[in-house]
Amino acid sequence: MERFVSTVKFLTENLLQKPPGDGDELIEQLFSAVSGLQDCPKVPDPQLEECAIQLWNWVVTKHVGNAISKNQKAKVRHVACSLLYCSEPDTPTEGVIRMQILMASKTGRNWLDCKNPQMADNFLRLAVKSLESLYSRLMSRVDGTVDNTSSKGDVEKDLLRILSCQAESAISQGHNHEAVGYMQRCKDMLLRLPKDTAYLSLMCYNFGIDMYNLRKFEESTFWLSQSYDIGKMNVKYAPEPEVLAKVLRLLATVYLEWDCQRFQEKALNAVSLANKEYVSASGLYLKIRILLRCGASNDDIRAGLNEMFESKVSLEVCLSAVKLLMSEDREALAFEYLKSVCLHFESSPDLGTALVLHTELLLQSGKELLGKQKIEDIITGHYTGKQLTPQALTTLHVMLWDKASKHFEDRNYADALQWYNYSLSFFKTGQMEPNLAKLQRNRASCFLQLKQIEKAKDAIKEAECCEPESIFTHFIVYKIAVQEKNVKKAAEAVNAMGLLAKCPVASEHALLVSENASANILSLAAQIALENEQRDTAMKALESLCENSKDEAQVLTALRCLVRLVLTTIEESSDEIRNVNLDVLLPYLKMALQKLSHQSHMTVEQRTEEANWFRKIAWNSALQCESSPDRMRDFFVLSYQLSKLCPPDRTLLLGQKTSLLMAAAASLEIYRKSPHFTQTEELTQALEHIHICWEVWKTLKASGNFPMDPTDTLLLLYEFEARAKLDDPKVETVLESVLELENVDTKMLETIAALAMEPPAHFPLLCKKALRVALSLHKKQPQLDLARCSKCVHSLIELSLPSGVTEVAAHVLKELWNYYEEALSIIAAAPDDFPEMETLWLLTRAWNTGILLYSLAQYPEAEKWCGLAMSFIRHLGSLQESYEMQMSGLYSKILDRLDKAKNNLTKEE
Repeated sequence: MERFVSTVKFLTENLLQKPPGDGDELIEQLFSAVSGLQDCPKVPDPQLEECAIQLWNWVVTKHVGNAISKNQKAKVRHVACSLLYCSEPDTPTEGVIRMQILMASKTGRNWLDCKNPQMADNFLRLAVKSLESLYSRLMSRVDGTVDNTSSKGDVEKDLLRILSCQAESAISQGHNHEAVGYMQRCKDMLLRLPKDTAYLSLMCYNFGIDMYNLRKFEESTFWLSQSYDIGKMNVKYAPEPEVLAKVLRLLATVYLEWDCQRFQEKALNAVSLANKEYVSASGLYLKIRILLRCGASNDDIRAGLNEMFESKVSLEVCLSAVKLLMSEDREALAFEYLKSVCLHFESSPDLGTALVLHTELLLQSGKELLGKQKIEDIITGHYTGKQLTPQALTTLHVMLWDKASKHFEDRNYADALQWYNYSLSFFKTGQMEPNLAKLQRNRASCFLQLKQIEKAKDAIKEAECCEPESIFTHFIVYKIAVQEKNVKKAAEAVNAMGLLAKCPVASEHALLVSENASANILSLAAQIALENEQRDTAMKALESLCENSKDEAQVLTALRCLVRLVLTTIEESSDEIRNVNLDVLLPYLKMALQKLSHQSHMTVEQRTEEANWFRKIAWNSALQCESSPDRMRDFFVLSYQLSKLCPPDRTLLLGQKTSLLMAAAASLEIYRKSPHFTQTEELTQALEHIHICWEVWKTLKASGNFPMDPTDTLLLLYEFEARAKLDDPKVETVLESVLELENVDTKMLETIAALAMEPPAHFPLLCKKALRVALSLHKKQPQLDLARCSKCVHSLIELSLPSGVTEVAAHVLKELWNYYEEALSIIAAAPDDFPEMETLWLLTRAWNTGILLYSLAQYPEAEKWCGLAMSFIRHLGSLQESYEMQMSGLYSKILDRLDKAKNNLTKEE
């Protein structure tokens, strides 16, 4: 045990030195150390007693305050009290016993406050045991001194407090029988301790409330009866009459809820006794409740109602009684009493509340004519000295609007208008407030339904004066404009609603609404326009909805509607107007793409369905843009971008490939049509489309074979054109890719050759390379295409002809000579089919080359080329004779000059 003592002392000293809020761990260690002391022998060590007192004093000092929790305080007191009992000597002094009583009773109370009755019971039993020990000592004294008598009285007071705590603990643990036993002992002690009468009465009342909350009615009635009985034991020290009446009213309520038919007499006796103790409005009202629940006669109930008048209860209580009568199906009695209430409180400033209730009950009972008469009387009284209070007036307005709203829903617009007009009667001329604006809007809606347009206009003007910045006001203006087919006015209203939609919108009927309320109004506006066959106005409303709605699904629905409207217009329009409408359609599809790209609340299936719908629209629209490549390009790009939002499959990839191909082709066409070919950004865009298309095409080819698909050819052709016109050196790489194709087409090569030289492109070497390959492929064909071969040779010769002194190098002439030999072989293969003018062109160009060489004193080469030219004469056909005569003479002269030139050259040498 020495170790235990040293541990406790060490922990105690450390705790006392720490700030109150930092000792949680030490408290837990102390609590753990003493938790099993009850089963250990006594340790009469003064150190333990000192620790106990130190801990007790520490927890009750002011500086600890709220620094530790209620549960921690209970644990410290638990430790202190346990240590005190553990260190108890064999014969404890009276002072030690009194200290034990104090500590044990307060520790028990502390645990009760912490909702731990089991822990509390241990200390309460210790306290009782110590009290008995102290009482035994006091009783052993027979001197009868005043001090001794006083001490015994104090012991009895302490015992009563502890017994009441034990009763409380038993109640909290559901041990009602034990609690009754403890309380009976307390009652027996009241004869000697009368000052505790109110205390015990209140405790029993609290027990009664606890049982009532647990719906244990029998136990509740017992404790409430005990509370009242104890309270009446000593008049001098009893609770106030108000308190006793409160106890009896709760007792009556318990009987009422337990079984009114069975305990009606007890319930009535309890409430009647309560009202005798202290009459109150709640007691009188409770009596009416009990009488009604018990099925009492009207006369008995009238008597109870009259008691309320006699007791001068408030108007509010009387009206509550009226409502109670109505709820219990005593309608006739309710109206009878209500009339009496109105007479009784005729001079009260709150009389309007009763009149409004009277009206409400009449309407609830289906007595509409009487209700209207009552309203008209109230209106008259309101302006003749019987003005309603603001609260009563508000209640009346709500009732009138509710009645009007129900008639409106039932399409009884004239009746609805009458109820709204009743409400209007309470507003003064010139009064400006939002509620009046709402009322005028509601009236305008009724007039619209009744086709009374001018009256609707007058009402909405009044609403505009009161609340000009209300989206609801502009909505009614819009509806009027639609009915009048005033497109301009409707558009202005839509614009106003669009601006106001950017601000928070309160509900028209003061109910909670979504943040998207303004968008819902715009959606309804579009629906109204469509119902009235005003397509342009509907589109205006839908566009405003798309701009302002935060609900992406709602925007997509609006965009679908807009697209359908535009498509319908396109179907009905001429070609010229069709192009305009296609321009209108484009931004809708772009917005759909933007919304779908950022849509986070849709499932994959929903987004795929939406994207596919808009993608097909974009595709079909692109096909209608043959005369406008820029528009076509935009639609095809949109089609591709929308398809990217869908899970990829073979069909979708094919669509993407085609969209990109068409977009690239359109960009090239836009460039070709641009003035002076200045829009190089179109070529850049074309290359972007081509690049993406290559990626898609690679994915597709990996999924299967496409033997007849021309995509490779088209992509290379488009890329060659774009790079050639951008003067991109990579154009040569593109040509190499073309030549690497398995089945390169001669027509494609001829096209590439043409593109290589089409301004601003200038790639003669690439052009000749393509033409040479094309010519080679032509010659391999089983059936020679004379015209195309001739064209290739023509182009090659034209590209190779020297145009000046610097271009007559030997290799140039050799290349050119080879092309002429190709031409001669082609002519030889089909001399009768070769075009005569083409032969003449070849002749002339060869002759001119010879003359150029002659001028440069290159006589052997000049003779060679002139001779070549002469060889074409025999292939001229009808022109042969004419050219032969001219050329022969010239050729002879040239040969003579060549001979002289050669001789002169020899002499000089």
